[in-house]
Amino acid sequence: MVKTALVLGGGGALGVSWETGLLAGLQRQGFDVTGADLIVGTSAGSIVATQIAQGRELSYLLQEHQTGAIGTRTPLDFDPVNLMAVFAKWTSFTDMTPEACAEVGAMAMASKTAKEEDWVASFTDFIEPDWPDRDLRLCTVDAESGEFRYWTRDSLVDMRKAVASSCSVPGLLPCVHIDGHVYQDGGVRSGTSADIAAGYDNILVVAPIGVRDDSIDPLLGRITRREVDELRKQGSTVELVFPNKKTMDIMGINRMDSTKRGVTADAGVEQGLELAKRLEANWSKTPA
Repeated sequence: MVKTALVLGGGGALGVSWETGLLAGLQRQGFDVTGADLIVGTSAGSIVATQIAQGRELSYLLQEHQTGAIGTRTPLDFDPVNLMAVFAKWTSFTDMTPEACAEVGAMAMASKTAKEEDWVASFTDFIEPDWPDRDLRLCTVDAESGEFRYWTRDSLVDMRKAVASSCSVPGLLPCVHIDGHVYQDGGVRSGTSADIAAGYDNILVVAPIGVRDDSIDPLLGRITRREVDELRKQGSTVELVFPNKKTMDIMGINRMDSTKRGVTADAGVEQGLELAKRLEANWSKTPA
């Protein structure tokens, strides 16, 4: 039996919109990849991964992005100069080892941000409280040790805290305390964490970050491509998709600009329609 995996990477508020649109575009062409055997979510991808694993309809989610009904309550209270320093440290590394992640984590924990409880509560309107009965894996990084881990249903972690911890962009949003540990954005270690889909036959990796030539894009893009190359060497068939130029032009440089959710989601739909042609060889269409 062919095993499939859907890997959804980080990319801010607009990454959520683009990924939602992309999956909706694929669905319109008969490829409902939300039924994958494994769903991996990192940062923004953890939101989309959780929503589809919880059974939310893509058409409904797409409409929420187009109307601006989602993501408007993200609490932001940060020091822009400090945020730049955190990202400068992050981009100074050639690879994100646990030691490198811990250095970023130390800065994240010391940063002025919104309150943690407000951050976790902001997911109430669009993330259900219960874990789905699916193989859903949400990626995060221990801010103190730099160790990578992912949450599953068996982790017995509060659903919204699990998602919030995966999305806690260092310097921008608060770290999340879980079981005596402090966690930061899973994207600190890898934009997609595609490597945890090892052993699956057909893998779709959706990566909002990795094509720009500034900030964390070169680093995370390189890590994602390396993960995908390794999966292919192990025998998996992997389709890696980044935003195309049109999408990047629409997004602009601020991936947290919620005013562009609708147009970014629409760009995702268009790209999903195009991507469907490449999936025909390895992914089964949804029965009519």
